Amino acid sequence: MEQSIICFGETLWDVLPSGKMPGGAPMNVAIHLTYHGYSPLVISRVGNDDLGRELLAFLEKKKVSTLYIQTGQTHLTGVVKANISNKNEVTYKIVEPVAWDYIQYDEEVARLVAHSNVFIYGSLAARNPTTQETLLKYLPVAKLRVFDVNLRPPYYNQERIGLLLQFADIVKMNHQELAEITEWFGLQEGGEQEQMQAVKEKFGLQLVIVTRGENGAAALTQEGYFEHPGFKVEVADTIGSGDAFLATFLSNYLQQQPIQETLKRASAVGAFVATRPGATPEYSTSDPESLLILNNAPKA
Repeated sequence: MEQSIICFGETLWDVLPSGKMPGGAPMNVAIHLTYHGYSPLVISRVGNDDLGRELLAFLEKKKVSTLYIQTGQTHLTGVVKANISNKNEVTYKIVEPVAWDYIQYDEEVARLVAHSNVFIYGSLAARNPTTQETLLKYLPVAKLRVFDVNLRPPYYNQERIGLLLQFADIVKMNHQELAEITEWFGLQEGGEQEQMQAVKEKFGLQLVIVTRGENGAAALTQEGYFEHPGFKVEVADTIGSGDAFLATFLSNYLQQQPIQETLKRASAVGAFVATRPGATPEYSTSDPESLLILNNAPKA
């Protein structure tokens, strides 16, 4: 039976030098999940404006349901100005306040969350009290909670991230976020593996995933510690790479694939997405490694 998945949070436009592209981590993850054969629901909010209508049309074209994306009258659709002068380290200027800062609680959605198999949420959407309150009402009823850490200064603090970690079953973060979080909570002893173990124990997590950009990724599960060295590729931009990685990892994890193979596949798809402009280039998941071979990318 197909797992039902809900992605909660921001939907927006990434404004790049080449023009605007749809973005927002929860939306990107949802789109990548459709490439793996899932039919995720997105819980978000757009403005009653041309950008909002364009975003909904884009999602429908990508076969992502927009049924639970609210349309607000007061705030505009989200826009992020992405600076890709450093292709490997994209920085963002995130406009506020915007529609996704005001996602309203809905009883029908709460029932959907309670009945879904997986609930994916990030930290950026919690920057505003309205959306944070809505998220904190949904989290207690969710079954498997996947926290996609997304530290975007200045929109986070230790207290908020700590609260979101307490609800999580699975956490995915990058190596810089791991360093910041372990320093906050006094868990920075030892190397990366020891730090992942400390975070896992402190917050009672099932699984901790750490991505390292071009240097691959690591996962700490109940079974043990696994890592993959990654794939060396010619980077167009890294927008959406982490989202593609998470969607691929979850798809394989939910199908109970071995963790080592799951890490390899997720790293391959994440690397492929980095070779293409924008967050959601299309691909076939039948053999993710062939994506890299087609792209002339040597294995690490």
